[in-house]
Amino acid sequence: MTRSVQALAYSRPSALESSGAGRLLGLETSGGLTPAGAEAHPRFFSGFLTSPQIAARGLLAVADVAAARYHQRIRPGSLDPVVTGNGDRLRFESFSGCGGVYARLDVLSEGLDGAETGHGTTNVDVNNPLREALSRMTGSDPLHLRVGPDELAVTTLEGAVVEKKVPLPDRWLRGFAEAQVASAGFDLRAELTGPEAVRFLRSLPRSQARGRGPLWVVQTGRTLRPTTRPVAGAVCLPGPDRLVALERVLRHATALRVYGPVPDGAEGTATASAWEVTLPGMRLTLTLSPDASRGFSGEGGVLEALATQEAAQDAELISVLLAWEPRIDLAELGAQAGLSVDRVRAALTRLGTAGRVGYDVADAAYFHRELPYDADRAERHNPRLVAARALVAEGAVVLDGELASVASGERRYQVRESGGVLSCTCQWWADYRGRRGPCKHALAVRMARRGATAYAAVGGVR
Repeated sequence: MTRSVQALAYSRPSALESSGAGRLLGLETSGGLTPAGAEAHPRFFSGFLTSPQIAARGLLAVADVAAARYHQRIRPGSLDPVVTGNGDRLRFESFSGCGGVYARLDVLSEGLDGAETGHGTTNVDVNNPLREALSRMTGSDPLHLRVGPDELAVTTLEGAVVEKKVPLPDRWLRGFAEAQVASAGFDLRAELTGPEAVRFLRSLPRSQARGRGPLWVVQTGRTLRPTTRPVAGAVCLPGPDRLVALERVLRHATALRVYGPVPDGAEGTATASAWEVTLPGMRLTLTLSPDASRGFSGEGGVLEALATQEAAQDAELISVLLAWEPRIDLAELGAQAGLSVDRVRAALTRLGTAGRVGYDVADAAYFHRELPYDADRAERHNPRLVAARALVAEGAVVLDGELASVASGERRYQVRESGGVLSCTCQWWADYRGRRGPCKHALAVRMARRGATAYAAVGGVR
């Protein structure tokens, strides 16, 4: 497994401090991007939180996920959360060490009271002393929040005094991107009031029995009831113990919203889902991979967009037009770029693989952010994408109308296109039927066909 080391450098540790004027939560930032370009320690906000205790618990929940491994819990994760300033809100994001749970706390404009929120993305230091201080926080006394260094720190500190070096596997990077793609296919499936949400979440089993099929839930009246199969309106809950981070904020919940895709009809086939707890002035969302034993990295939702040169060119154009919008309007962006909505969506999917956009299920919209790591590696080291490009380069693909054959190893596989969907005679297709994206053979055929079309368009074929 390919991995690198991510170095996070902070000018000083984040801390929760008390003074005569009240409490100050100072979150220190590492390197990140802003409208002015790269900055060593960007500053996004300085003001008050309208619900300080709830915000503290929400931030702890995001930090819980960053430090967790819900499968094979032998090594804890340790990557600090990412914060994005979107002008009207602050978004705190994290991803579990096992790559199967994505968490985001959105502190909305009504949750912030102070100076204008800046724009940009960076990591924030959440250390153990800070976690302990936040967990002890009680009462509703005013809490001043500072995201980024104060002026004194800017003028007097030279270089980083706190540095963390953490492993960053390729599958973690790919998983972060795949979680956004999965969310873009979700619809609202259920909604509970705060009290009903508390009752339901506290009734869930702490673990799922080994060997049992996925758990499904469906709304019945004011609550959710479990079901063993994906009936109409049902949503999958893969690994209910992975929702444990929501317990940090349960007593403050005003509602629970559950999102998921339309079941594909395959009996008992697990799917990803998102669980959003609404809070005063903020939202906490956990997105779960389809199986607790595997992360998002192999879901393959981004492969089609990565395989097309058109999407690559469109993504380059679209990226210039992004400006840290909290909600990206596809039609407006398409009008600016002179592209159809479908091409804009494909371009945003591709930008998502580089961590340059996320998806908010509550708004049903993409948002702009720039993850502070070399996320282009997620494309360069994607195993199926790399294998498919190698097959095309080797001349292993033979096209014949709707049929194609691909020589791979000692075998030749048949790939057929029907209604724009490619099927294959390989074991991957037999196992997943496209539910985890195209196999390397189908992906190679897609690349070869697009290459042949482009060649013909410039007069290469008479």
